[in-house]
Amino acid sequence: MALCRELLQHPGFIGLIFLMFSYGWDMYQQNRAERMHNLQEMRKQLLKENCKHDKEATSKRKHGFEDISDSELKHLIVDDKHGIIYCYIPKVACTNWKRVMFVLKQGEPYQDPSSISGSMVHVPGTLPLLKSLPRIEIKAKLKHYTKFLFVRDPFIRLTSAYRDKFEKDNDFYYDTFARDILRLYGNQPNPPQTMAEASASGVHISFYNFIQYLLDPQTERELPFEPHWRQMHRLCHPCLIQTKSSSSFPLLWTTSSSSTPLLWTTSSSSIPLLWTTSSSSIPLLWTTSSSSIPLLWTTSSSSTPFL
Repeated sequence: MALCRELLQHPGFIGLIFLMFSYGWDMYQQNRAERMHNLQEMRKQLLKENCKHDKEATSKRKHGFEDISDSELKHLIVDDKHGIIYCYIPKVACTNWKRVMFVLKQGEPYQDPSSISGSMVHVPGTLPLLKSLPRIEIKAKLKHYTKFLFVRDPFIRLTSAYRDKFEKDNDFYYDTFARDILRLYGNQPNPPQTMAEASASGVHISFYNFIQYLLDPQTERELPFEPHWRQMHRLCHPCLIQTKSSSSFPLLWTTSSSSTPLLWTTSSSSIPLLWTTSSSSIPLLWTTSSSSIPLLWTTSSSSTPFL
């Protein structure tokens, strides 16, 4: 016991312990970076193969950026200061990541993203969209900026959309979608006129009705799926928007706990971010590299990327 006390009081011993800890931490970070890089390369290759072998499903007869209309780029938020483009997908923590993009746009000193109103970041005009720029400028920024998105297990995402839009009282989604779903698939030839009447009478669409609606070929004859349940590849076009940049960008690290500060280092600046979403089913990063194939990266229980 006395020996331990004596060692702890010795400055050299304390310094040795500090050096050993620092070395161990550096090795841990280095190994982690290598593992994440290898995983990134594997998933990029898988995405490349899926895009190559299933062109009809992923591109709908489109062959490249030139075939994408401006309206199809409305989910891409651009940040010129940091050289990044975020493609948001509803029901994949997009409110929190819009908060982050808003904080980055405001500049230093960075606010806590959780202090930003969730409803405010969805107001049109709050965040700059790529589609508002001239076509030649859009193409240049898609080529040179770091692009990223977040994906989610598609079945969990559908469940989340159903619970959020149809299990809760939502007048807009009831009037726009639920009444027709009830009439077509819910054995309700004359559904209640309002959400309040439906709630009072205990009438609501089931998840089975919702899936019937999605699988019916007639559903998309007039309009595409609503963004909260539209396929992720049709919102962000990872098979069509590619880059020939030779730069490589470090990874955005995952964390198991919420509200943990993260540091995302790009070639030009360090951007402090706050992880404000839960750790479950929240996917990570889509970036670019010399292979010119974007990364689609999930962190669901399965390691398979989803288009």
